[in-house]
Amino acid sequence: MKFQLAIFDLDGTLLDSVADIASSTNYALQHLGFPTHPVAAYKNFVGNGIAKLFERALPEQHRNTENTARMRPLFKAWYADHMTEDTRPFEGLPELLRDLHRKGIKLAVASNKYHEATCALVTHFFPELPFVAVLGHREGYAPKPDPSIVNEILALSKVAARDTLYIGDSGVDMQTALNSGTTACGVSWGLRPRSELESFQPQFLVDTIDQLREVLVNE
Repeated sequence: MKFQLAIFDLDGTLLDSVADIASSTNYALQHLGFPTHPVAAYKNFVGNGIAKLFERALPEQHRNTENTARMRPLFKAWYADHMTEDTRPFEGLPELLRDLHRKGIKLAVASNKYHEATCALVTHFFPELPFVAVLGHREGYAPKPDPSIVNEILALSKVAARDTLYIGDSGVDMQTALNSGTTACGVSWGLRPRSELESFQPQFLVDTIDQLREVLVNE
């Protein structure tokens, strides 16, 4: 099988970004008088969009729409200024993306991170790569695992789902691939345990960048 399009999740797949997400959420929590969390806790908080991140970070008795709304502007303002402080691409990924582009494989990003931050991070870390689409979560659109974001990318790229590999680090991503009819590839270097990915029985599950390269270039 030769894939024509590779769609990547962002946080935990392309970028090791949990530290900046944690510090920004902790800033908002602290500002509002709520307890903060260690960085490791955020590995279980992220993946379903910003509202769910806030809900999971808030104390259980304070999880309501009013408090998540209060956190949003605080988080966004801080994150806009600090999103690249500790965030880095996983080692070897920029080189892989450049190689895929040279070989004619189209590249795209589909993230549950809000759209503005998704675009800013991709532009900052991968400025030379001509992605066919970079989409984050936008108001009025259902987040992953709803397949809408992937379907939009397929339409923009003019590539069929059967010719597309969807790469992600979480069960949400594996379910997104299933829902969109694309081929799922889990990566174990991200935020979720390998067992979570295995439970969805993706067609591919890789532990290294070289293994991912094999899937995309040699299949």
